[in-house]
Amino acid sequence: MSNESKPVHVAGSALTHSCHACAFFHTKEEEYRVLLPFIMEGFERGDKAFHIVSPEHRAAHLARLADAGVDIDGAEAAGQLEVLDWRQTYLQDGRFDQHLMIDTLLKMIAPGNAPPGKMSRNIANMEWALEDRPGVDDIVEYEARLNQALPAQHNPVICTYDLSQFDADVVIDIMRTHPMVIIGGILQENPFFVPAEQMLQEIAARKDAAVAA
Repeated sequence: MSNESKPVHVAGSALTHSCHACAFFHTKEEEYRVLLPFIMEGFERGDKAFHIVSPEHRAAHLARLADAGVDIDGAEAAGQLEVLDWRQTYLQDGRFDQHLMIDTLLKMIAPGNAPPGKMSRNIANMEWALEDRPGVDDIVEYEARLNQALPAQHNPVICTYDLSQFDADVVIDIMRTHPMVIIGGILQENPFFVPAEQMLQEIAARKDAAVAA
């Protein structure tokens, strides 16, 4: 994380190190109840807010921020708020390319894109993986590779998942690819986390088994 004297609070915890977390929710109300304090703390401190949302949800997301007190036009004009949708990020050209997305994300959350001396608070909705698009089945591999690609010291990256939309086996794999997890509204170290190299070997073995079947 950037050099910030004050602790960063996320879902009931104060961050002491870099955070790549999966956040599981049952409803949008729960999601905003848990993450809005983290978002608003950032605005109060002058941090960058970088969010990726569904194209259909962008207007509602901005409305939520406005209701919480964010000057949307002012924040966007100042570069403090950037809200992109899946078509500009995960589903460029109508497909998911995990390597392209990692490069895209690293450029977007680079320290130089945040105000001087501030951090970037990054939240990405992951329901794009539910769409019928080429490459979306690589989501677990992407999350594992992202752990390898993120710098040792990086700003918070929170990937949000709707538990009512994803199959249980996918949820389990997603949990295993994140060093930290938000579940039940609480951020905690993830005891089920599997290091990227080990997870990628497991995924490769699964693919080989599927081809051989």
